[in-house]
Amino acid sequence: MSDTSLKRLRREVLAANVRIPEAGLATLTWGNVSGVDREAGVFVIKPSGVSYADLTEDDLVVVALDDGRVVEGELRPSTDTETHRCLYRAFPSVGGVTHTHSAHAVAFAQARCSIPVLGTTHADTFNGAIPVTEDLTAEQCARDYEYNTGQVIVAMLEGDAARAESVPGALVSRHGPFTWGATATASLENAIICEAVAEMALHTLALRSAALGDASAPPQHLLDRHFTRKHGPDAYYGNGAVAGAH
Repeated sequence: MSDTSLKRLRREVLAANVRIPEAGLATLTWGNVSGVDREAGVFVIKPSGVSYADLTEDDLVVVALDDGRVVEGELRPSTDTETHRCLYRAFPSVGGVTHTHSAHAVAFAQARCSIPVLGTTHADTFNGAIPVTEDLTAEQCARDYEYNTGQVIVAMLEGDAARAESVPGALVSRHGPFTWGATATASLENAIICEAVAEMALHTLALRSAALGDASAPPQHLLDRHFTRKHGPDAYYGNGAVAGAH
């Protein structure tokens, strides 16, 4: 990896991490973003326990993709580093991973419920429910816990790279959301969207529970239309505008 490309990746990862609290996705230091350089075989990730306000490019840690060793950096990498590494190794199209403890998505994770598709806002990004994993076993928690956290996501998706691209996120049971994308920035934006649709889903389900409306799934043709206008070979959304605009 050249010094220029590493600096560029560090800059992107720093900017994505700083956006976590700005987007309301984290309390204290509860969140992290990483970005990978597959040609160099490394990824860059936030250090453990460092506040976003104090974070600098030099604080970021460079980790080897093959064995998880620290290649550059004086600080310990995020405790979630091995989960990120597992996802990178399982899904070659993933270029960035974000993990947060955003309140509404965590509520679904703690309830062990997938985030259902209840409208087109969800379908714009996630081609189906945002799924929730099985609980980790005692053995998975006792040894290699963080890597096994990634493994339960991979197992839930059955290692299906196409599914990972069309539904770029998952909830780890009783824990919280992990999202991914082609870049670190894209993974963070998917985390923002995940939290937004989780909040909308909770309000929608609450209204249905109060018998004030119908929260049944929209027709599949409507959901498909919203997903495919942004994704795939026939996509026609956007003119290089800011992500999230309609």
